[in-house]
Order: sequence, then structure tokens, then C-alpha cells
Amino acid sequence: MGVKAATLKEPKYDVPVWHKLTMNMDETMAYTGIGRNKLSEMTNKEDCPFVLWLGNKRLIKREILDEYIEKTYSV
Repeated sequence: MGVKAATLKEPKYDVPVWHKLTMNMDETMAYTGIGRNKLSEMTNKEDCPFVLWLGNKRLIKREILDEYIEKTYSV
């Protein structure tokens, strides 16, 4: 009965981004320095290899994104 609302919002695990398989948009923006609009544009394409859709939620596959950035000259 004495559970605080702030306690319920705290993440169970604090995993560094470089250890995650997928990242949300905010994590991806911080990880890559690419803005939200550009990431949305890139991941809206049907042939985007590094996006994973969970319903309406967009997750970015970190390792595949890393490979994509290594090979890409310009975004």
C-alpha cells in the first residue's frame, strides 16, 4: 500500500546502450547523433534493414545500424 508512483516508473535493469540488441528512438538519437526526423525518414522505408516494428513502436537493431552506418557515405 505504501508504494510510490516514482518507484513503479524506474527501469528494472539499467543496461548500457552498447549492450542492447534494440534501442528506442531516443536511445538511437543519443547513440548516433542522428535527429528524430532523419531517423523516422530512414526507418519508414519498407526496405530499412535495421528497424523492428512492435505494433506502432519502432525499435532499432543496434548492430545492423552500426553496419549500415559503416557502409554508408551520407544519410
